[in-house]
Amino acid sequence: MVADKVLTGARVVLPDGIDGNARIAVSGTVIVPPPAEDAVPAAAGLDLTGHWIVPGFVDVHVHGGGGASFSAGTAEEALAVADTHRRHGTTTMVASTVTGDLDDLARQAAALSELVEQGDLAGVHFEGPFISPGRCGAHEPSLLRDPDPADVRKLLDAARGTACMMTLAPELPGGLDSVRLLAEHGVIAAVGHTDSGYDATHRAIEAGATVATHLFNAMPALHHREPGPIAALLEDERVTVELVNDGIHLHPAVLELAFARAGADRVAFITDAMSAAGKGDGRYRLGGLDVEVADGVARLADGGSIAGSTLTLDTAFRRAVTVDGLPVEDVVRALSANPARLLGVADRVGSLEPGKDADLVVLDADFRIAGVMRKGAWVVAPKTG
Repeated sequence: MVADKVLTGARVVLPDGIDGNARIAVSGTVIVPPPAEDAVPAAAGLDLTGHWIVPGFVDVHVHGGGGASFSAGTAEEALAVADTHRRHGTTTMVASTVTGDLDDLARQAAALSELVEQGDLAGVHFEGPFISPGRCGAHEPSLLRDPDPADVRKLLDAARGTACMMTLAPELPGGLDSVRLLAEHGVIAAVGHTDSGYDATHRAIEAGATVATHLFNAMPALHHREPGPIAALLEDERVTVELVNDGIHLHPAVLELAFARAGADRVAFITDAMSAAGKGDGRYRLGGLDVEVADGVARLADGGSIAGSTLTLDTAFRRAVTVDGLPVEDVVRALSANPARLLGVADRVGSLEPGKDADLVVLDADFRIAGVMRKGAWVVAPKTG
């Protein structure tokens, strides 16, 4: 295949490490082996000396952005969310809903499923309504319910095969049966917004749960006599732990603890972003609740609970490297390779290899966005010269 774009001069994060002067070649929508240096047409070459090239980011937990929300259940708003986060490097994303009436959630899922089928989204994630009333956070308490497998099945059917994850509290009546149902249908069962104890969480993992929804948040804290769900989720090799690295949800020492215990191959950075991401301070809605965003922090107008985030994954990347001191290779795993593997799409995205989608992010020397490519087309074109 003849390359129509060849990116040179940058430090490239490849599956086997960092190459200080690798070349990335693109033909159409995919990455291809780079041609010989003397065979690159002048029009195809792009010198990115002084930059980094990393795989496109994969966000498995995002609710909104750009003033729009996936919970609106319309293609217009969903595409606005997707466009906002793509401009910040997220080339693959899962649409996350929030607690609502079952019929309304089914309607949202049906609408979002069309965008999954078109390739605009990677799947649908139901966060709620099957969560603990004591850990509901920014979910409407009056709409919570126990995870009856029949209700779980209703939402899966509405998503028409595009549901990829559901967050639930496994200690609730029907919780373990629902985890088993999700696992049987190839849908990720995620433990979150839960009051589950240590042993109960292990039972959920044995039943098929494989993700910790925004670990540490909306669950009992670690205790020396009651380790709770955090210890169980961190120690089991089958579990991927989501982390919101915005400097608000987690203290840097807690982030370090998660990486040290779980290892870099089991962490997935997420945004958990609501509609204010990429938009600014002001008053917003999250599901049926009012949210005030001040200084970039989203909190419920009534009660002040944290209500998702205004994070984008490029900011999570930059913070992880420049504040938390994590190796670039580990950050790339957490932002790209690990979530891609979790979603079962690592054969197409999550790393820079020939044959995979040409999804990549160009970062400047300060780890700020300089370019974003999705399926071979520039979403944000790098400025050179």
